[in-house]
Amino acid sequence: MEQYLPFLLGRSVGLVVNHTSLIDQVHLVDTLLGHKVKVTKMFAPEHGLRGVEDAGEVIRDGIDTRTGIPVISLYGDKKKPSPADFKGIDIMVFDIQDVGVRFYTYISTLHYIMEACAASNIPLIVLDRPNPNGHYVDGPVLDTSRFRSFVGMHPIPVVYGMTIGELALMINGEQWIPVQCALTVIACTGYDHSTLYVLPVRPSPNLPDLRSVLLYPGICLFEGTVMSLGRGTAVPFQVVGHPDYPDRSFSFVPRSVPGATNPPLKDKTCYGIDLSGSDMDSLFSIRRMDLHVLLDAYKVMDKASFFNASWFDKLAGTSSLREWIIAGWGEDQIRAGWRDELKLFREKRKVYLLYDE
Repeated sequence: MEQYLPFLLGRSVGLVVNHTSLIDQVHLVDTLLGHKVKVTKMFAPEHGLRGVEDAGEVIRDGIDTRTGIPVISLYGDKKKPSPADFKGIDIMVFDIQDVGVRFYTYISTLHYIMEACAASNIPLIVLDRPNPNGHYVDGPVLDTSRFRSFVGMHPIPVVYGMTIGELALMINGEQWIPVQCALTVIACTGYDHSTLYVLPVRPSPNLPDLRSVLLYPGICLFEGTVMSLGRGTAVPFQVVGHPDYPDRSFSFVPRSVPGATNPPLKDKTCYGIDLSGSDMDSLFSIRRMDLHVLLDAYKVMDKASFFNASWFDKLAGTSSLREWIIAGWGEDQIRAGWRDELKLFREKRKVYLLYDE
């Protein structure tokens, strides 16, 4: 705090925060108020200020009942702050735990915050946090000419191996926003890109633990298929299934639960694959996103109805992955297909790294 508190004292501060914005289990806003910092407004991303809303659920403006501070939603009709939202703010602070996967929407919120800060000439401080998937780079690079969306805004791979602070530096440096943001990144201590980092709090309702976080890059692609990936169970992103899956040895039933009130295939018995016993050391050390579950599922399911093509391609950032799967490519062929673009990305990435690999 000694690095950034001097920037904030005596100024009107806006915060982009959620339930992960903690210092020793105390929320950042409460910590700053305790240090006599004037917090004027807070901005809430997907899942809301307290991190309990469903994925994709509209977040509404309001007042934080604990502090009385106005809260502006950045997930719903408006994903980018307006100049009016910044009225009375001298400096912005972004402090949200990321998981290092391109379609995790907090980095899209970061992009729009940087863009809005630059347009309004307001400096931004990013409080960096370790990335639990920051130890490798993998997956197809997003084709921004065809598949740019809120689940993928930058020409980066699915797993980009950078903290949110490093990515902020890259957004600025690669000119992915029209005007550079006046950016300060407060770096982590005791972290490098080989660190196994266990999150102290779940980053969103359906990532309950490290196993879900490590499986998330590959398993989330099932969002673009007919299959359930366990939303509405105790182990989301650790099970995959469908009522028509031919192997009946494992089953689960998605239910309406907080954070997944209307999950895909709700109340239907799904048969499929159980990854909830996966060894976390092995998941961490393999250093690549899982593809074999997706490839195996496609082989045994009805191929004509398996993909929701538009959504799958948005998540993948390309149509190539779906087309290669349909063509019968194996995992080695698929990885060879994105090898060259990953090599180019790794070279660009080096310039912006704050931590050793």
